[in-house]
Amino acid sequence: MKTNFVIGILLFVFTMSCSQNTENTAANKNNNTSTQYYYGDSIDGSGAITMDELKAKIKEGEELAVKVTAPIEAVCQKKGCWMELKANDGSTMRVTFKDYGFFVPKDAKGKQAIVDGVARIEVTSIADLKEYAKDDGKSKEAIDSITEPLKELVFEAKGVILQ
Repeated sequence: MKTNFVIGILLFVFTMSCSQNTENTAANKNNNTSTQYYYGDSIDGSGAITMDELKAKIKEGEELAVKVTAPIEAVCQKKGCWMELKANDGSTMRVTFKDYGFFVPKDAKGKQAIVDGVARIEVTSIADLKEYAKDDGKSKEAIDSITEPLKELVFEAKGVILQ
């Protein structure tokens, strides 16, 4: 009799946990379109501009505190310690994280990001370009083909929202 009682309790608990998981899964599927994940400082997306707008605003030699929104083109595959955002013209902007204080998921490529921080145009050394290519999983031939520094738009983010 004790055995039947224990089996009955176990079946009841199992049935209840299965029905709750089904409800939670359905709720999560319905909310996936509006889910946002935050990294670094607490920020909001208000006032974010596109990369095209940033490129039109920024002048060489200046730093511009700004929020930018764009799709993620690449993420460091070692730790998630940098990412590249893509502009409509196909160009990219490397985003690093303030004080190396946080990372983003390595599988964030293709997601929409909002970054809040400082943009500037700077020259990236050959050594750094090769390290970024290595972190991105590029072939040895692609890494060896990097022979000149690159003047590029870069961004240091204090906070990131992934959508």
